[in-house]
Amino acid sequence: MNLRPPARTASFLLALALLSAGCSGGVEGTPGAAGLRDPYFPGLGNGGYDVTHYGLKLDVDPAADRLRGTATITARATQDLSAFHLDLAGLDVESATVAGRPAAVNRAGKEMTLRPAGAVEHRLRKGRTFATVVRYSGSPETLTDADGEKEGWLRTADGAVALGEPTGSMAWFPGNHHPSDKAAYDIEITVPEALTAVSNGELVSRRTEDGRTAFRWRTAEPMASYLATVAVGRFATEESVTPEGIRLFTAVDPESAAASEDVLGRIPAVLKWSAGKFGPYPFASAGAIVERTGDSTYALETQNRPVFPGPPDTALLVHELAHQWFGNSVTPATWRDMWLNEGFATYAEWLWAADHEDVPVEESFEEAYQNDANWAFPPADPPNAVDLSDPPVYGRGAMVVHRVRLAMDDDPAFFALVRGWTKAHRHGNASTDDFTAYVEEETGQDLTGLWDAWLYGESRPPGEG
Repeated sequence: MNLRPPARTASFLLALALLSAGCSGGVEGTPGAAGLRDPYFPGLGNGGYDVTHYGLKLDVDPAADRLRGTATITARATQDLSAFHLDLAGLDVESATVAGRPAAVNRAGKEMTLRPAGAVEHRLRKGRTFATVVRYSGSPETLTDADGEKEGWLRTADGAVALGEPTGSMAWFPGNHHPSDKAAYDIEITVPEALTAVSNGELVSRRTEDGRTAFRWRTAEPMASYLATVAVGRFATEESVTPEGIRLFTAVDPESAAASEDVLGRIPAVLKWSAGKFGPYPFASAGAIVERTGDSTYALETQNRPVFPGPPDTALLVHELAHQWFGNSVTPATWRDMWLNEGFATYAEWLWAADHEDVPVEESFEEAYQNDANWAFPPADPPNAVDLSDPPVYGRGAMVVHRVRLAMDDDPAFFALVRGWTKAHRHGNASTDDFTAYVEEETGQDLTGLWDAWLYGESRPPGEG
């Protein structure tokens, strides 16, 4: 015999649906992803939300090698969230709240999972803006890149400097540490009165109390977390304004001051020249942080004011300031797109040498073409993370830019194209595919052969030098 179940009334089915949703009329959501599947750092970044602002309050004691921080992270949920992740290396989490309520915290390696407490109606619905507050402390870690370079929190003779490319920023604050999630920043750093704390953006205030000084810095324009920096030391500082209204702030270790003076004095001229080539300067401020030789082994294009590991030369200054357009304003969508940063910044060096040192761009191109190191792999497809800062990303990347210029055979049109690129993606993210599609659309040319040979080709095109 086939017995049919009793009919279900509409009210009964509604009650059942509410019960399965926690009796709140909604779904609880799912955890955000623990990584964004970056081609080289698949666990970097987090899914389910978009950060709009970081408010960081840091108390730094270099003598005790200790940092105490409070991070207020404002974000918008991009899905219904039951939990989400933050990237944080080391450091002890003392407490965390989400939307004003205590959150359960779980640590697993460099991943921190936050699960908001409370009834379902307090969960994070898609589209909701919420604030997460994390209080933490400890001795920040110095991390080692895949290529052996040091990043994260680097100790110096009288303080520290934070360098974040590609993953080091997670050593000093929790966040969504992938370049695709850019945000505004307010960073307040309290240090012993004898020291200065420098960061990105504009200096909003400084306040001294009980032998300690709090420096507050604000970056209103979006910034990828790997470009955030903090430098603490006995700096000589200088503030000025360029004729174009850009606020300049330089901080120089006294041991590097004399040797840096002439080059840093060229910042206004380099910015004006760069704007003519690449379009309006994309930020309200600029400058530099110059450490003493040996404090780090590389320069980094930290937003607004690059960090230099000792007195820079003019070529390096041009390179790092060009990054303010290429990398900082137009930020790579993934780390595979890093050649867009470094290729354009290297090409800026070639352009500067042509305009100021009587070295034709063709000569710089030929030198790069003849350098076997530039042909180890395609610039748009490094074999793995260890290769991201290798010569093909820089030198061959610059060759790609020059081949586009040659294909156009029209310098005014080429530089208009470059200025259009920085305008179209100002304060955003862009991929290699975005770039190639943009160039072909703007030029009306099918450049498949150029991309196949110079951007993706495995070997050096014969007879092209």
